[in-house]
Amino acid sequence: MFNRTLPTSLLCAAAILAALVTFPPAVSVAQDGPSLAWVKLNPPVSPPARDVSAMAFDPVAKKVVMFGGFGAPGYLNDTWTFDGSTWKQENTAVAPSPRTSAMMAYDWGSKKLVLFGGFNGSQFLGDTWLWDGATSTWTQASPLSSPKAVAGAMLFTDPKNGHADLYGGFDGARYQLDTWRWMGTTWRKLHPGTAPFARAWGLVALDLSRKNVVVSGGLGDIRTDNTWTWDGADWTQQSPAHPMPKIFDTAGAFDPLLHGVVVFGGDEGGGALDTTQGWTGSDWVQVQPQQSPPPRESLGMAYDFASHQLLIFGGDNGDVFLNDTWELVRQ
Repeated sequence: MFNRTLPTSLLCAAAILAALVTFPPAVSVAQDGPSLAWVKLNPPVSPPARDVSAMAFDPVAKKVVMFGGFGAPGYLNDTWTFDGSTWKQENTAVAPSPRTSAMMAYDWGSKKLVLFGGFNGSQFLGDTWLWDGATSTWTQASPLSSPKAVAGAMLFTDPKNGHADLYGGFDGARYQLDTWRWMGTTWRKLHPGTAPFARAWGLVALDLSRKNVVVSGGLGDIRTDNTWTWDGADWTQQSPAHPMPKIFDTAGAFDPLLHGVVVFGGDEGGGALDTTQGWTGSDWVQVQPQQSPPPRESLGMAYDFASHQLLIFGGDNGDVFLNDTWELVRQ
């Protein structure tokens, strides 16, 4: 199993970005593949099966938060939290409307999770919602400027200033390549010197070891089998010796104990995958865990800094919606 000794300052929202530059001793994701295994958890309560939900860790409540998605009843707008052992449905007086393909990221300035966009079956959405982990409530924001209404955008915490940033998405006609930043009350469009090729439903993860964000894969009008990093000011295309294939509907998160980003599942166009990959900061490596979840795409994934668990939930295998919870452990 993992050594779960982590600095307590990891749980402090104000200090997490600075604190996470010092990690406990651990081997890298590139070295540790043979001793890893995905283990199925058996929480006493689980959300209904779904895919394409929004999922992120909230350091205020010290829980993983999941919202919406699509399941057997249709488009969903329920909110669930995971405390390390079980899921709990949060009964909120107000919530975003039912949707799929929205995304969330934590904003350190406002101490809230930011949710943007999605698709409700008839239209692409461009609304912004804030989740307050201190009160377990949703509030709709009224920004003066916003990104286009899109689904499949990549939302992430900025490695330099802690704001929630947004890149890409699909507006129903075109894939986007703009980068936006949540300023606490409104969105501000950024103008980096370089931008990745337009895409949506790609892999995005904050790499706390390298203090940047990695983006790869997704769907787009041109090739998306390329990898880019964001340092808070500009995008840089990387040249890994082993590029990630054109995978879409995958999910990834940074694991502090492996010092790297871990990616699971997705689709290359031939159906759902059960592969685990790792980003070392310069290359993609195929990880061979001793046990893996069944193939899936459009899953939720997040690292729980309170319980020190790398978690995935749900997704679909092309035919069936899933509601299982898995943790990546070192044996």
